[in-house]
Amino acid sequence: MKNKNQSFKILIVDDQEEYRDTLEMILQSNGYTTDIASSGQGALEKLKKENFHLVLTDFIMKGMNGIELLETIKRDYAETEVIIFTGYGSVKNAVDAIKKGAFTYFIKSHDPEELLLTIDKLIRLRDLQNKNSALLTDQESLQFMLDTSNERFKRTLDIAKKAAESNVNILILGESGAGKEVFARYIHKCSERNTDPFVAVNCHAFSEALLESELFGHEKGSFTGAHERRIGRFEAAHEGTLFLDEIGDTSLEIQVKLLRTIENKKIERIGSNKSIDVNFRLICATNRNIYRMVAENSFREDLFYRISTIVVEVPALRERREDLPELINFFFKKAQNDLKKDIIKIEPDVMRFLLNYHYPGNVRELKNIVERLVVLSDKGIVRTEDIADMRGRINFLQGNEDIKTLKEFRSEAESSYIQEILKICNYNMTETAKKLGISRRQLFNKLTEYGLR
Repeated sequence: MKNKNQSFKILIVDDQEEYRDTLEMILQSNGYTTDIASSGQGALEKLKKENFHLVLTDFIMKGMNGIELLETIKRDYAETEVIIFTGYGSVKNAVDAIKKGAFTYFIKSHDPEELLLTIDKLIRLRDLQNKNSALLTDQESLQFMLDTSNERFKRTLDIAKKAAESNVNILILGESGAGKEVFARYIHKCSERNTDPFVAVNCHAFSEALLESELFGHEKGSFTGAHERRIGRFEAAHEGTLFLDEIGDTSLEIQVKLLRTIENKKIERIGSNKSIDVNFRLICATNRNIYRMVAENSFREDLFYRISTIVVEVPALRERREDLPELINFFFKKAQNDLKKDIIKIEPDVMRFLLNYHYPGNVRELKNIVERLVVLSDKGIVRTEDIADMRGRINFLQGNEDIKTLKEFRSEAESSYIQEILKICNYNMTETAKKLGISRRQLFNKLTEYGLR
């Protein structure tokens, strides 16, 4: 099994061979991946070819000293941390190094165990920063996904926010991929429980036996394969929010147990008769017609009323098409960041496709299509040929709308596309005309024709 420290790479820089080799041996024996350099210049040559998480460098070296190396690293390799080695007489200089960006300093004559503890602290701090950064990104994504120009979507958000202020059970209805979990997270964020856990369970993903164990937990030896005690999701969500996605896919037997837990706020782990108190906010969701399921007795009526004090219906993406330009732009930016690819141009037919496709898979499908287009992009260009296999799925009829003439459809598509490019160019007419491949005068005429401002 790979040691967790192996993924953390350290470069040791010291012109004293004996100390350098001893330190490398100590670090390697603790599982770290290391390399060595005998000078500051040698270290920079290695940094050009390879990424290191940490540089351990002596303060006093021939040629480039530790401070000069530190300044260069912080200028050219900002994410690489630096720890300075020093002797007792140079502590003041080491403190100055911290002011210039060093993580800390280490006195050479001290026990190497102190250095190991410092490196461990650095790794834990780095992991925490990465988690916080990921959390911030998730929160920003959540906020963007809920920005809308659609009045129905705004009303749905308002219902969700008001419901969040109470502790009632909420049922979220909507098509697959419409963003039901986004709404659940929004409700949790707006509630008084937002500092406690949000625990999500996809009920469709587990068999009946596994779902029971997942929800209620089990004791060691309670069934074959139960090698240790396991805490269930109800316990994990204590004081927070439990989100049961696709609750319409649960069996009648599981529904009975869910009803009992919701009513009593107590659970028993599988293999135990000891009751455990649980305090949670319940949000459920399904993409199935749960009203019909109740009528057909495939979903318990008493459970339905327990979980649906407030019902939130999330509109399908095709019902809020005015949000498409912003969502498309958002997912392109996100995909570029996640996939580390730059997009400099999106061919016009690609944008027409994205603005007029009816998205049976909703927001999830839009996200997947955009990611696919970014992956397939060539030299920063998203090409029409990459959507060729999807063109047959375009639905030009939306809901119960009348059939449009080809001229009307073209006008709507062109108008939407021009608005999107204007936004991308910060409403700079010259730059927009250039990207569209038309003259500034032609662009002005289009704006007048379509009544755009």
